[in-house]
Amino acid sequence: MQSIYLDNGATSFPKAPGVGEAMARYINEIGANINRGTYKRASAAAMAVLDTRTALATLFSFGGGEDHVVFTPGATAGLNLILQGYLREGDHVIVSSLEHNAVMRPLTALAAKGVSFSRIPADENGLTDPGDMLPLIRPNTRLVMASHASNVCGALFPLEEIAAICAEKDIPLAVDAAQTAGHYPINFDALHLAALCVPGHKGLLGPQGVGALLLDRKFAQALEPIVTGGTGSASDSETQPQYMPDRFEAGTQNLPGIFGLQAALAFVQSRGVETLRDHETALTARLLEGLKTLPLRIAGPLTTQRRVGVVSVDMTADNAVAAYKLENEYGVMTRCGLHCAPNAHKTLHTFPQGTIRFSLGYASTEADVDAAVMALRGIVGAF
Repeated sequence: MQSIYLDNGATSFPKAPGVGEAMARYINEIGANINRGTYKRASAAAMAVLDTRTALATLFSFGGGEDHVVFTPGATAGLNLILQGYLREGDHVIVSSLEHNAVMRPLTALAAKGVSFSRIPADENGLTDPGDMLPLIRPNTRLVMASHASNVCGALFPLEEIAAICAEKDIPLAVDAAQTAGHYPINFDALHLAALCVPGHKGLLGPQGVGALLLDRKFAQALEPIVTGGTGSASDSETQPQYMPDRFEAGTQNLPGIFGLQAALAFVQSRGVETLRDHETALTARLLEGLKTLPLRIAGPLTTQRRVGVVSVDMTADNAVAAYKLENEYGVMTRCGLHCAPNAHKTLHTFPQGTIRFSLGYASTEADVDAAVMALRGIVGAF
């Protein structure tokens, strides 16, 4: 039976060429920590880490300096640092209606401590009118936090327009790029972002367990670390260093992951984000056209405008049964359920049943898309 991986929204597969080899090279040939020694292998590890920071800054057009590219265990850790490290009792936050629980769970916990939040409404296709944010702004609005694209339906948030409003109102804008980093061009400086949070293992095609947080210098000064400890620097002091990136990088970094991410970024840069996006857009258009011929609902934009290659469907039959059949009878791997984003499903009118999500990647092909559509056609006919 064929094996078709269409769950890149959860994690990319296959990884970029060279990722596994780079990780093995670190483990088998280098193995040293950084900031803890000056011998050659430690220096080699430190240079790889610096080069990876530089590659991230270049990819996202970030002029804030490599020292303000902070490594994290993943996007969730970075989002928690933003929310917990910046917000205080009495603050108000504006979020989108399609946020992942990586934002909503820490924000809900903060709500119990006196932080309030409002959601910008979106229509039943997940599309947001930027003007709908204006009535939500309060004198105590201290942050706008938004997912660049929905992990449920692929709808793109109107980031450029929202960024312009935030700049005019002098409100920091933090962006969760879990579904767009590596899939869609992002220019940190042009958008005047306060923070950009990215995972290494999705569109950047690296390993799990490593991500990055790019921080505007002014915003970084206003953040308080939520994890403190050894950094290998300022070892004469029992207080956390104030300089970057040590301020936010306590403990030992995931060096095998960073080596893997370095290789992945080199691949993404060599291909070009625009080229990768064009490939995924063409496949998304093909998938949408195929799905429109079937008796099911596409949850999200019906064209490739204002979306990425994440496509969800709601079947007339049981979605979980259909997803099981997709894998076990046709070899098509998807993700079924609520995708850690319950309010997104409420917005899309797919709560509580959830959806079957197909998410495309750089290695997806037209044959994969056609096979998925044919499989769904067979399943619909069997019900």
